[in-house]
Amino acid sequence: MSSEKRYQGRVAIVTGASSGIGLETARLLARSGATVVAVARREERLAALLAQLQADSPDSIYLAGDISDKAFAGGVVQQVAEQFGRVDILINNAGVPLHRMIYKITADEAEAVMRTNFLSCLWTSFAAIPFMLRDGGGIIVNVSSFGSKVPPTHEAVYVASKCAMNGFTRGLWGDLQGSGIHAMLVHPGPIATEIWSKLDEPGAYSGEVYPADLVARQLLAAMDKREFEIVLPRWNFKLWIARWLYAIAPSVVRAGVAKMDPVNQDEVEALRQRLIKTP
Repeated sequence: MSSEKRYQGRVAIVTGASSGIGLETARLLARSGATVVAVARREERLAALLAQLQADSPDSIYLAGDISDKAFAGGVVQQVAEQFGRVDILINNAGVPLHRMIYKITADEAEAVMRTNFLSCLWTSFAAIPFMLRDGGGIIVNVSSFGSKVPPTHEAVYVASKCAMNGFTRGLWGDLQGSGIHAMLVHPGPIATEIWSKLDEPGAYSGEVYPADLVARQLLAAMDKREFEIVLPRWNFKLWIARWLYAIAPSVVRAGVAKMDPVNQDEVEALRQRLIKTP
């Protein structure tokens, strides 16, 4: 089999496939011969993507729905297994941002982020593992964030969701030893996607961003080699130095990050005064 079609005969589920890393990864998997099941909420985006996928992989499909719903998440895997008879690759890429002062976040909003960014990957993994174990192997790729390694301000809930994913994936890797199933954890840096336009407070990150297709190519290359935990894009000096500094001088990095996106003290004080005046 040629390297171009190295995933011929494999069935791959990609969540968050309507844009960014998920979309580019789905395209690459289809070009590599996999039957791709693209999952996201926006059906019109999925329909447009499917036309591209089927040019390389005619049996590919999409499933539109909310991955933060436990029944839908598990149902995706079950439907794929019933339709194709197997689940070989699961890429948990779905995620939502939440860049906001902690004082302005409600418990319901925090729960919604956790359900999409973390719990969904549990539900799909729990559903997929029995099929992978039955068939002697598989790959589960959980897409976290570089922010879980170097936490920015205004991102406490988002970072918590990704740190939970990190812990789950690290534990999962150990639990799956000897099963033929491989767990992989990916930490992308800032990627050029529409996520930045969804941030609802001024002062959000406005620095360098990296192409989603580059990250997708490197993700698949790492998946081919069964790597475990990686930061993408590879060999990026800025990301490397941030990790290195955070390991040896975390207080320095925290101070620098706080200056990049400072907490508005006037807003904090205004909120304090409102709380004082509230009976």
